[in-house]
Amino acid sequence: MTASSSPQASRHVLIAGGGIGGLTLAHALRVAGIGSTVLERAEVLRPVGAGITVQMNAMLALRAIGLADAVAREGVPLASLSTLDPAGRIINRLPVEQMERELGIPAIAIRRSRLQQVLLGELAPAQVRTGCAVTGFHDEGSRVTVTLSDGTSATGDVLVGADGLHSVVRRTLWADETRYSGYTSWRGITTELPRAEPRAATETWGPGARFGIVPVGQGEIYWYATRNAPAGGKDEPGRSRAALLELFGRWHAPIAPLLESTPEEQLFRTDIFDRKPLTRWSQGRVTLLGDAAHPMTPNMGQGGCQAIEDAVVLARCLAREADLPSALAAYEQRRLRRANSIVNQSFQLGRVAQLENAAGRFLRDTAARLVPPSANLRQMRALMRFEP
Repeated sequence: MTASSSPQASRHVLIAGGGIGGLTLAHALRVAGIGSTVLERAEVLRPVGAGITVQMNAMLALRAIGLADAVAREGVPLASLSTLDPAGRIINRLPVEQMERELGIPAIAIRRSRLQQVLLGELAPAQVRTGCAVTGFHDEGSRVTVTLSDGTSATGDVLVGADGLHSVVRRTLWADETRYSGYTSWRGITTELPRAEPRAATETWGPGARFGIVPVGQGEIYWYATRNAPAGGKDEPGRSRAALLELFGRWHAPIAPLLESTPEEQLFRTDIFDRKPLTRWSQGRVTLLGDAAHPMTPNMGQGGCQAIEDAVVLARCLAREADLPSALAAYEQRRLRRANSIVNQSFQLGRVAQLENAAGRFLRDTAARLVPPSANLRQMRALMRFEP
């Protein structure tokens, strides 16, 4: 039986959410010969956040669906990823270039808006419906029907909840709570400075605070900062940059110039949440993907990357398995343990990275400096693999 005449090819997938995971899934399904419709709440698709690192595991997944080269052209390949102290001394350096040689693919830092345009590029305009959030759904056994915020409905063979941390699809299936990390974050993008290394990403660890610098190509630098704080805090209007300069202005160059060159209106503050891992993502004809399935803190830079992996694996399972429950079971079997493990690792790494106690930070930094390169390489190999 050819792909075009198989039962799988006649499936139509409804995708709740037009973020990185949802758009990647729509593209992966198109490559597999399966139709889909993306249902996005926003009236206009706008990128959330400023920059993202598409790590090697996600680049391998994108290569499997023909998008890796396009993403690479729009971003910048990273040559190094280092952890520093506030004086700029190296605590630890990951063997990024060695992993690139082993895997034959780079890690790409890119502005989220450009990544979004790459993902949208191969989709028909009618395939992405904006201004229509999924507000509920009914699994009829043979089909699933969703109700939408614009008063209409849509019917398909499968519903994939790719609607983020506060997923309506997840909340309908499992009413669990978000988990606050204990720290808030700020993000911004500014133009590249002469003292910044064009292919070097760094994260600096201070007392209860961190500052990351990532070149994202086209003369731009993405930066982010974190600070231990109660949930729900707000900056005084017009004083975000001043507050950040008070916290980080005496740290190593080029942190202060990066902050000074970022317009106040382009600073974004967000509290960091995740959820405790689920033991299953699917019920009937409904499943979850990305942050809806396994929201994670950003400490390992894997949130978007794991969503990309989900999308490619789910599309392949839907294309290979004639039986829908078998397809969703295969998806979970391939993805659930890995994604949940990264959720837990990322949460624990954040607790260590946000230490405030001076003695604890000394022990942490000393231990990190003593990690042999071979151990860093083993950890990277485990994280950067991709198995479709």
